[in-house]
Amino acid sequence: MRALYDVPAPAKLNLFLHVTGRRADGMHLLQSAFMLIDWCDTLHFELRPGAGVSREDLGEPLPADDLVLRAARALQAATGAAAGAHIRIEKRIPSQAGMGGGSSDAASTLLALNRLWDLGLELPQLAAIGLGLGADVPFFLRGHNAWVEGIGEVITPLEVPAARFLVVKTAQGLDTARIFSDPALRRDSEPAIISGFAADPWEFGRNDLQPVAESLCPGVGQALQWLGSQGLRGRMTGSGSAVFALLPPGQVPGEAPAGWQVRECSNMGVHPLAGWASSDDSSVGG
Repeated sequence: MRALYDVPAPAKLNLFLHVTGRRADGMHLLQSAFMLIDWCDTLHFELRPGAGVSREDLGEPLPADDLVLRAARALQAATGAAAGAHIRIEKRIPSQAGMGGGSSDAASTLLALNRLWDLGLELPQLAAIGLGLGADVPFFLRGHNAWVEGIGEVITPLEVPAARFLVVKTAQGLDTARIFSDPALRRDSEPAIISGFAADPWEFGRNDLQPVAESLCPGVGQALQWLGSQGLRGRMTGSGSAVFALLPPGQVPGEAPAGWQVRECSNMGVHPLAGWASSDDSSVGG
C-alpha cells in the first residue's frame, strides 16, 4: 500500500506583528515577518481504498474535527478525488501558542495528499484551498520565510540570517478570537516597509497583540519575565501564548518553572517540503 511517512510540519515565529486596520467584514489587516523554525510535528499518510479519511493521534489528543481532516476533505471537494487516507500525527508543537501548528499540519496534509493521490495541483491552487482553512496555511505551503500582509494572503519571500532562539510556552493557552475581539487591541499601526525590517530583523517593531494577550493570560508576562531573568529580550509570537528571544551563541538558559515547554530552536531557510508541488508563479517557493 502506498504511504508517505515522517512528513514534517514546522512551526513559525512572528518576528513582529502589526495590526494596520480592519476590513468592513471585520477581518483584521496585518503586517508580519513569518519565520520557520525546527520545532516540528510529524505526520504519516497511508493510501486507503474508498474516499474515507481517518486520523490517529500518536501524541496529545486533537479535536475530533481538526485542520488535518478539514484539509483532506477540502482537497477532495476541490478536486473530486475519490481516494482516501489514514493519517497518523505525532503532535509536538503546542496548541494555542501562536506558532501555527494547526495551519502547518494542514499545509503538510495538502502537500502530502496532493502527492499521494496523484492530483498534480500547483502551489497557487493549493494556496487557494489553504486560505479557506486558515490565514497562515498559504505561508506554510509556499515554503519560505516571508513578509506577510493583508489577512495573510499577500506573501513576499524574505531572507533572514541564520540564528538560534529560545522558545517558551507556559501551561496556559490563548484563543485567537478573544484577542482580536478585545476593544483594547491596537488596530492603527502605521504600515512598515521591508527595508526597515531588514536593517534590524531581531529588534524591529513589536507585537500589537501582546498587551491584550498579557491581560488575558498571565503566563505570557511570566514567560517574558523569565526570559528577562536570563538576560534575553522576549516577544510574543502570533496571538500567543508562546514567547521567544534571540539566543546568543554559547548561552545556556537556566531551568524554567515546572510545566513549561522550553526549547532551543534554529530558524529554517526553506520548508522541508519545498518542491513537493510545482508552481506557475515565480514569487512562491518550491
